[in-house]
Amino acid sequence: MPAKEPSDIAHAAVATGVKKADLRWDKVLVGSFLAGAYIAFGGLVAIAVSSGLDPRTWGSLPTLFTGLAFTLGLVLVLVAGSHLLTGNMLLVPIGAMQGRLSAADVARNLTLVLIGNVVGALFVAYFLAVQTGVIGQVGSDAGTSGAMTYDRLASIAEAKALHEDNWQIFLRAVGCNWLVCLAVWMSLAADTLSGKVLVIVFPIMAFVAMGFDHVVANMFFLPAAIFAGVPDLGWDDTLRNWLFAFLGNFVGAVVFVATSYWYLYLRDEPSEEKPRELT
Repeated sequence: MPAKEPSDIAHAAVATGVKKADLRWDKVLVGSFLAGAYIAFGGLVAIAVSSGLDPRTWGSLPTLFTGLAFTLGLVLVLVAGSHLLTGNMLLVPIGAMQGRLSAADVARNLTLVLIGNVVGALFVAYFLAVQTGVIGQVGSDAGTSGAMTYDRLASIAEAKALHEDNWQIFLRAVGCNWLVCLAVWMSLAADTLSGKVLVIVFPIMAFVAMGFDHVVANMFFLPAAIFAGVPDLGWDDTLRNWLFAFLGNFVGAVVFVATSYWYLYLRDEPSEEKPRELT
């Protein structure tokens, strides 16, 4: 069979969410660190390939190049194996909706994954983006690769942290994780590596090209900009963005993907298994 049917995807999503929630806390943290780093790698390569492209010449194509390069992050997460907050916002709650997990299981898993993702993204932002010189700093010589990557990062970070109000961040985050979770959902349908990669590329490219907000990606972009010395950008702006991006991502995952597909394919097939006690 080349691919799973939607009803089979729903059952696979529940099984995957239960498996993630059952993992020991230390394994969740290590896997989450890796996912935060992988998304940061996607953000870093996206900046590198789109820097220096003058919009007066290239129009909106730099955003398309950014989105295409950024897909590396979710490919690494889903193929190599790790735990990403935005994906778990789909997989773990749908397990709870099916009666396989408790609310405490969901809260525990998402909290651990959030912590690991932040640490992984910050690690790449500080050590592998800024300290390596891949991302330049204020005062980098004009025309150098460092200056171009700095300018590109600054434009992305300033747009997200300084030019979007709370409602805009929230709505952009809803749209973002609706698309991200569709990529995760469709990857469960694919039985081949090439199929998984293909279904990941287009939704991820779309959300990046449209300028939507992904909380884990912003765990890389905004701190990297602070570490690189982007003026007027502070941790208060960063935390505000993370808060509303988290809330919007959660709504996008739970309401528009998990609940919708649970209602379509699982609601009439209640699980006989009872929620587990949190240990």
